[in-house]
Amino acid sequence: MAIRIGGLASGMDIDTIVSDLMKAERMPLDKLTQRKQILEWQRDDYRDMNKLLKELDDMLFINQNSVGREATFLKKTVTSSDESKVTAKAINAQTNVSSTIDVLSLASSSTWKTSGDINYTAQDIELKFKVKDPGANEYRYTSVKLSATDTLDNVINKINASGLGVTAMKENIKVPNTDPAIYQDTIVFTNNKAGAGVEIAVDERDAASATATKDFMSSLGFSWGGTSGNSLVADQNGQDATIKVNGYEMQKSSNTFTINGIEYTAKGVTTQTVDGVTTSNSVSVSSSIDVDSILDSIVQFVNKYNEVIDKINDKVSEERYRDYQPLSDEQKKEMDEKTIELWEEKAKSGLLKNDSILPSGLNQMRMDFYKPVTNSTNIKGFTQLAEIGISTSSNYLEKGKLIIDESKLREKIQENPSAIYQLFNADGGTEETTGIAKRLRETIDETIKNIEEKAGNSLKVNNQFTIGRTLNSIEDQIDHFEDRLIQIEDRYWRQFTAMEKAIQQSNSQMSYLMQQFSM
Repeated sequence: MAIRIGGLASGMDIDTIVSDLMKAERMPLDKLTQRKQILEWQRDDYRDMNKLLKELDDMLFINQNSVGREATFLKKTVTSSDESKVTAKAINAQTNVSSTIDVLSLASSSTWKTSGDINYTAQDIELKFKVKDPGANEYRYTSVKLSATDTLDNVINKINASGLGVTAMKENIKVPNTDPAIYQDTIVFTNNKAGAGVEIAVDERDAASATATKDFMSSLGFSWGGTSGNSLVADQNGQDATIKVNGYEMQKSSNTFTINGIEYTAKGVTTQTVDGVTTSNSVSVSSSIDVDSILDSIVQFVNKYNEVIDKINDKVSEERYRDYQPLSDEQKKEMDEKTIELWEEKAKSGLLKNDSILPSGLNQMRMDFYKPVTNSTNIKGFTQLAEIGISTSSNYLEKGKLIIDESKLREKIQENPSAIYQLFNADGGTEETTGIAKRLRETIDETIKNIEEKAGNSLKVNNQFTIGRTLNSIEDQIDHFEDRLIQIEDRYWRQFTAMEKAIQQSNSQMSYLMQQFSM
């Protein structure tokens, strides 16, 4: 950089003069910077609209209780005449049920406990077992790794955390037939699943490991038995539940079981025999359509749709204030925060005004709702939303908002929830035969795709979408212009420096002449 002389000879404020000149030179750069900021705001506005559309899509198919899920329309309200004995809930019941349940006996879990003294010695060992679970035909293999630093409590915790399938605990239990009472520490295993047929045995695939496992468990006080002597002897064997459903008796390995999409939980025996007399207090279980839940899912979807189109319509209708351009850093320094906030609110307004992508998407959504679903294969009851109490607002200012007649919708849900599901989700090869929700999803996907082509998403780099490529071009122009400004500023300084040198030389010559005349 050349030497800069700042007004020593002329007395002029060269720094200020150059600064003012550069302000004028920077005006095109400021406009480029403003254009860049506007594009970034516009990009972000488009992406915000895509977030709204994605939320609507999730409300259609992803979220729990979405109108695109068949399970939403299969929901049942299940009642039991005696919940102290039997409770029930719908899992995936296709039709309503009415059942009579008799609980003859409850399922119980197998238990194992130690006898005698516990002679625990900490050691590095891997206990290896094979386990048969209630109702299983095959064994599964599992192991418990212990170390020489483990206390007995550590061992119990490791067994509980292993795949052995039991809850282990150490209790101080009274020794039977002792008077005065004698208590001793006892380890009890309780199987985590109720039912008969449970077995815990050593893994016999490795003889040395099998022997080590048996010896360790024996040192804790457990007994071994079974046909090969390699199974833990149960203190109490688990039992299956004996249940009668509509007079048909069956065995269940768990007190919770599912029949025809209804999950029953037996809690108490309903049949008792006293003095040879058997009495039965059967429990009646019935299900009906859960109208409230289905109605709520549809209402939530409609509310979300109305919210999304409301926000998008507001955005594309915003007023554009072209006199309010993005502020530069220098301008912000002269303003307070509130003024900056208000200014930028207007500067950001209307950046999607006259956009064609979003209005086109909204128009297609309205068509998705209006057109009947003419799918004779799947549609058995309803072909239009109006038939189930959902219509479009007659107020044109609301731009296609949906209105729900809850009384009519409730009636139609009670009448045929499966037909409503098909109205939303029928499979078809054409637009006319495709369900409303699936049509809507296609429109949403297409709109999101078009917006991403213009404004990208957080995973795309600038050269992959239109606004991004424009931003890259503007950034290149800014870089080139900043280089040019450096050259212009250097030129101004060279010119003023040359002027200062000329004035200084002139002053020197004048001073010399004055000295000569004064002699």
